[in-house]
Amino acid sequence: MEHIINFNPNDVASDSNGIFGLPFTQDNAALVILPIPWEVTVSYRLGTSRASEKIAEASKQIDLYDADAVDMWKKGYFMQDINTEILNKNDYLRHCAELIISNLMEGGSTNEHKQLCNKLEDINEAGAWLRDTIKATTLALLKQGKHVALLGGDHSTPLGFFQAVGEHFGDFGILQIDAHADLRTAFEGFTYSHASIMYNAMQQVPQLKKLVQVGIRDYCDEEILFINQNPNRITTYFDHEIKRRQYNGDTWKNICDDIVNQLPTNVYISFDIDGLDPKLCPNTGTPVPGGFETEQIYYLFNCILASGKKIIAFDLNEVSTGDNKQANIDALVGARVLYKMCNLMMRSYNS
Repeated sequence: MEHIINFNPNDVASDSNGIFGLPFTQDNAALVILPIPWEVTVSYRLGTSRASEKIAEASKQIDLYDADAVDMWKKGYFMQDINTEILNKNDYLRHCAELIISNLMEGGSTNEHKQLCNKLEDINEAGAWLRDTIKATTLALLKQGKHVALLGGDHSTPLGFFQAVGEHFGDFGILQIDAHADLRTAFEGFTYSHASIMYNAMQQVPQLKKLVQVGIRDYCDEEILFINQNPNRITTYFDHEIKRRQYNGDTWKNICDDIVNQLPTNVYISFDIDGLDPKLCPNTGTPVPGGFETEQIYYLFNCILASGKKIIAFDLNEVSTGDNKQANIDALVGARVLYKMCNLMMRSYNS
């Protein structure tokens, strides 16, 4: 605790300190955040590859007192520097992906163009490389006794993170907060598409025993079929069904209890920011009307802890300010969601 003896949490955050204005290094922090600047396969709007730097900047506006997890920040939170190799690959391959997507939107076929086929192969190989890189980095930190979280980037980023969590902790379940089901198979030809993350997780993470999806409101026939074919491994709480229960007089507490009861003891939270009402994330890549207030989701997370289940790891993704440099609401909301998730995970380990 020596490193925070002279730190005053009531002061203005210092630019010389790290995430949330905290004075921790990777060595003395209990929780390490991995920023992954990757958005190669996004389908609509860009910006999430720069999320970590925007969130880090906004995070210094947060007051550290959290009534849900008092003084958990004292355990230490640290965000690594951005991996420039990942960022450089992202920037080049995103241009390649745009050519492929543009051709598809014009009614073309990737297979009819040798150059596009080569670009697609490069993108898919890079997706596998990113998965393996994140897995190795995460496993190394977990073996050092660190708690680890991932900050995207788009929603394709945590696949290797899932694999590392499974190898380290054993069987677990994912609570997915999202507007989208993300169960498409190689969407637009991209094996590691952001729209395929949960399909890939179901195929490539044997320790993933249950996927519980909450707030889903944008999905296709293929995804509904996949959900229906896997009733023991996937439970989906569609946004319209949640709203209908509430309109008929049911309480959010009852709905949260139902959700928590579907989860195993070890819970991983995958939070796509577009699971929130789009007024809170207007620049996210694919906003969808509907969704939640942040306090509803925090309540759900608290219900997990109240049940005695453990939050073992989490990711936060799809935060973006897009091209609007004044649209800081996305980064501010993202920073506050990130801080809450850090605090609640540390409370889970220290209760």
